[in-house]
Amino acid sequence: MSMYKPLAIAAATLALGACATVPQPLQGQFNDVSTAGAQQGGAPGAKVRWGGEIIKTEPGPQQTCFFVLSEPLDDQARPTASKNESQGRFVACRDGFYDPEVFVRGREITVTGTLRGAVTQKVGDFDYAYPRVEADVVYLWPKRVPVNRYPPGFYDPFWGPGWGPGWGPYGYGPWGDPFWYRPRTIIVPRPVHVPPPPRK
Repeated sequence: MSMYKPLAIAAATLALGACATVPQPLQGQFNDVSTAGAQQGGAPGAKVRWGGEIIKTEPGPQQTCFFVLSEPLDDQARPTASKNESQGRFVACRDGFYDPEVFVRGREITVTGTLRGAVTQKVGDFDYAYPRVEADVVYLWPKRVPVNRYPPGFYDPFWGPGWGPGWGPYGYGPWGDPFWYRPRTIIVPRPVHVPPPPRK
């Protein structure tokens, strides 16, 4: 047996483990319908999986409705958090009470459900038609954790990420050092007072 075969199997296993998976409640078959298409009255009764950032959450007597700024979904069915790729707005309603203090503005959700017409509400002075989803699932995503590129505290321009990995094959500078493109912090030491020598 070739020694490379176990390595190949291990690599394949790791690759499968690294693949992003859609959370089980969001899995299924859905129609390829955009919010823009639904806003124009297309595909009533279609099963959709949409997501985005919550604009507001409105509990009613029987249902809670989530007004959402629609965004594309990634391979985990999570909104991409890119407002530059907004796909309009929609409203998703589900039976029961969902606390607006939990489902607050800016949180990311993905919903699955059935298209049921539209709801018109004012956005400023404009009458906006929100495609309405009767939601089977409302999936609230955990808050994103900000990534710290550099450790907090004092940053020495001649040590750390700019000095090690940035020291490229062409030497220190714009061809080898990513620090070259970043704003630098220059520390100017205070002048040291040196007393005059004693007179003889």
